Amino acid sequence: MLLRAAGYGNAHAAFARQLNHAGRKHGTWRYDAASVYWWLRGRRPAEYVQATMTEVFSRKVGHPVAVVELGFTAGNVDVHVPYPASAAQAIDSAEQLWTMLTKHFSPQTNVTFDSANALQAAIAWRYDLPDETLSRSGRQPVTAGDVQSLYVLAEHFTDLDRRHGGGSPHIRALMASFLVRQVSPMLHGTYTDAVGRDLMRAAAMLAGQLAFMSYDAGEHAVAQQHLTIALRLAKAAGDRLYGAHLLANLATQAVYLGHARDATRLAEAAIDGASRTPAAVRARLYTAAASAHGRSGERRACQSALAKAERALDRADLDTSPSWVNYFSPAHFAGTALRCLSDLHLYRQALRHAPEALALANQNARTRALHTALIAATHARAGDLDAACGWGRELTRRTPDVRSARVRHRVQELVTMLSAHRALRQVNELMLALGTPPPK
Repeated sequence: MLLRAAGYGNAHAAFARQLNHAGRKHGTWRYDAASVYWWLRGRRPAEYVQATMTEVFSRKVGHPVAVVELGFTAGNVDVHVPYPASAAQAIDSAEQLWTMLTKHFSPQTNVTFDSANALQAAIAWRYDLPDETLSRSGRQPVTAGDVQSLYVLAEHFTDLDRRHGGGSPHIRALMASFLVRQVSPMLHGTYTDAVGRDLMRAAAMLAGQLAFMSYDAGEHAVAQQHLTIALRLAKAAGDRLYGAHLLANLATQAVYLGHARDATRLAEAAIDGASRTPAAVRARLYTAAASAHGRSGERRACQSALAKAERALDRADLDTSPSWVNYFSPAHFAGTALRCLSDLHLYRQALRHAPEALALANQNARTRALHTALIAATHARAGDLDAACGWGRELTRRTPDVRSARVRHRVQELVTMLSAHRALRQVNELMLALGTPPPK
């Protein structure tokens, strides 16, 4: 092992200090013994950090050391890296994951959502001490104006996601390439503490958006890792509201994948950690809690969370709310209420929310498809096959322009519910329209 050969076998802190000194041309590094600990367990530092490591080892062992000898493999990325202990580690983890996506490396194929890591991330986000300073001396100067351009681009990617779904690999690859080429150098640049915190917030929003796109595409392990990194960047920024929103997204993913009990804990941690919040944010957080309770079959807790969300939404003032929560409308709340009440087998109550669930802005194509599929499935669960088929036909008009694993999943749920009734003409016609061939 190179650490032992170089005399650092039991002196990981000393190696980290030498690395920080050798890397001063890249800016102020703050690696320590904990950084070495995680590198030894699979975390892969940025490529220029690896190059500097070879310089340190070469001087100590007396002969050139190649990067390949360090043992880091670009394509073998553990997407279940824990919540980063520092902002610097979050930056390195982000760059590692973004680079993987631009090079089309696949994460480990035998992993999906990790509840234990999600809950550990929630605890660390809620209770770890805030970062003292984020000022940095690095490779390029970063100004407040540079950071503002990132917010504009984040809105652009968000709009693409809502219109077309996260299932387009081209859009995700484009976003990952932008993060590697533009955002990563800024994170390693020179900035004041104030600019640094704003930069961390912008990076958190971009990582959070790529996480949601990955979740919508069915890449759940990658989505979770992006959410974990984004959560740590939001922590560094001191933005508890956006951190709580990310944690609620993690809860939403957990509900989707069947981890309802853990989703409840994540949603409650988001509500607790957000502390005093604008009404619009509070409404969004309570809907995440309602979804988790509904999937767990906890009727009283679910209905209580829905009531709190509805009251908060009635008081929401978008002029005083963070811009990222402005998407959350009465239609989004209605869609959540429809799903929750359907999970609780309260179909008549659920369908009362159907008209409002479709009162969406034109750009929300994916959400409209999701809500349409949900309305059709709820009618099917309630035994009204005519209505289910009617809404199913509407769904066939909503799905062609949307690439989303979640929409495909909802369509498949509807097909499964109706398959026992295929002898009926309207059911068979709908099944054919949805691309399901007749049984042989």
